[in-house]
Amino acid sequence: MDRVELADFLRRSRERLLPGEVGLPSGPRRRTPGLRREEVSQLAGISADYLMRLEQARSPQPSTQLLAALARALRLTRDERDHLYLLAGHRPPAGPRAGEYVRPGLLYLMDRLVETPAQLMTDLGDVLAQNAMAEALFGCHCTIEEPDRNVVWRWFTDPFRREAYPEEEHAERSRLHVADLRAAVARRGNDPVATALVERLRAASEEFTRLWELHEVAVRRASRMRLRHPAIGPMEFDYEALLAPAEDQRLLIFTPPPGSKTFEALELLRVVGPETAHRSHRIGAR
Repeated sequence: MDRVELADFLRRSRERLLPGEVGLPSGPRRRTPGLRREEVSQLAGISADYLMRLEQARSPQPSTQLLAALARALRLTRDERDHLYLLAGHRPPAGPRAGEYVRPGLLYLMDRLVETPAQLMTDLGDVLAQNAMAEALFGCHCTIEEPDRNVVWRWFTDPFRREAYPEEEHAERSRLHVADLRAAVARRGNDPVATALVERLRAASEEFTRLWELHEVAVRRASRMRLRHPAIGPMEFDYEALLAPAEDQRLLIFTPPPGSKTFEALELLRVVGPETAHRSHRIGAR
């Protein structure tokens, strides 16, 4: 918690806000620019004494409930609200989710990556879009029924899904899938979509159920992935997960490790196209 910066931000935000913007009369005499502390405390439902201590950097750490009330009272934008939370030592609330909507800018970016496989995926593992190189590597996900576009579901229920990956890495990949999904479900606050996916997986896979009950959590941000393409042979990629503007989406970039033979394999991949993708590679990797 940065008490000095928090005090300054609260004071400046109060001074910038005009009484008329919150439905209060301006009055003939106002010696203080913006709102008075008493007015903000009334709008936020907190004591004026506590607000004074906040502005004088003398208060204990405020709760997230109090911060939310202050953000509403001070008419903060989302960026300003997030800044308030961070200064107070709390993680800002999650922003709105994009769901299956794909921003045109992200599609444009993926299309410009002509030498690198890239996919856009939800935090729960649903493939939303991919560029031409990803389609050539993993196959087109567009023909797959919507429930089966989820890579975690396919990993634990499709008997062909694991064929292209080294068998000795299957157990570790399973744990990573479950640990990453566990983190996403918690971030979403057990919303109906996430809950339904977990229930579906638990009903379909004993392996998933066993791993889920371990309660391991590990967000996948970067890793190494090995696979065998049916037309090209072994390939190796460094996997990078970049956050999209919406917190429930990730832009996945697959790049060859420095000095690996995958550089030459990618050139051949551009020629052979998606028709040669392995039968287990219908909708991509994670």
